[in-house]
Formats: sequence, structure tokens, C-alpha cells
Amino acid sequence: MNWQIDLSHSTIEFSVKHMMITTVRGQFKSFDGTLTIDSDNPAASRVEGSIDVASIDTREEQRDAHLRSGDFLDVENHPKMSFRSSRIESLGANQYKVYGEMTIKDVTREVVLDVADEGREQDPWGNQRWGISAFTKLNRKDFGLTWNVALETGGWLVGDEIKVSVGLQLVLQQQPEAEAAAA
Repeated sequence: MNWQIDLSHSTIEFSVKHMMITTVRGQFKSFDGTLTIDSDNPAASRVEGSIDVASIDTREEQRDAHLRSGDFLDVENHPKMSFRSSRIESLGANQYKVYGEMTIKDVTREVVLDVADEGREQDPWGNQRWGISAFTKLNRKDFGLTWNVALETGGWLVGDEIKVSVGLQLVLQQQPEAEAAAA
């Protein structure tokens, strides 16, 4: 079964410390992805997704422009971030660990997502929908995002730890009739 992200009902948000005293939050407005479920072997299921990096939005255009620049995400040379799962581990009670490779700029690192199955429901138009939430923490320096400014009082302008929170609504993709008849 293939599930596609419904962008209009999904979010990818992040937060990072600013000047060590406040938290700045942002989101990516454009992304896509699929979840392919192997009913016979759930551990063989896979998750793939990508983010249009230029869609970053922290509600401050000057900061967003700096984040898109070569100091940070370098959108001109690296327009997409991506994630591809390598293993899914069930923890029971609708909780999972999803291991995979995240690529930001030219750097690929393993990350682990803490995932919760939020449930499935049929919408008024007959589509099957599935809610998934996920959370992880990244060290931005692991992905070559090292720009920073030392503060006179000690510490740094931008924190190293980035918290990522994902809320997805997925829509089951219908099989073409020829495939469904053969199944």
C-alpha cells in the first residue's frame, strides 16, 4: 500500500535556540513524500520524503534569506533536503522508531525519528487517511551548518541543536484497476 502526503494537512516544523535565551520556530511550506507499507513484512516498509529548502519560513524575511544563503542551507546549490528510511522498528502501542538517512546540503547522516501512529479514518469523499507524528533532534554542525557568532557575554547566537516536529496526514493511493485485479 502506498500513502502520499497531503501537504494541505501536514507540517514540518523546527526550533532552535537564539542567543541561548529564546527559541525561534519555523517551518517548511513545501515538501512531499510517500510511505510504502509491506503488509506481509512490516519491517520492510519504507518512508521517503524531500523538502524544498527555499520554502523555509520563520516569519522574518531577512532571517529566512540568511538561512537560504551559503552561510546555512545554500538553496542555490542544494534546493532539496531528503530522508530515506533504512529500518522501521515497532515499539508497540502505535509507537515506532524509524531509522534512515537524512541529506542536508551534500551531507548524509543517519537519524532516528520517534514516530506515533495517530490513527486512520475515511474522509467524506471515500479516501482513506492516516495521521502520523514524528520527532527528532539534529545537531546542525553534523550537516555542515556551522555559521555562528560568539556573544560578548559567552555562548553563541545560534544553538547547535535543532528540534524537528512532523505532523503528516497521508492519503492511500488507489491501485490502477489492472493491478488490483491481479492482486
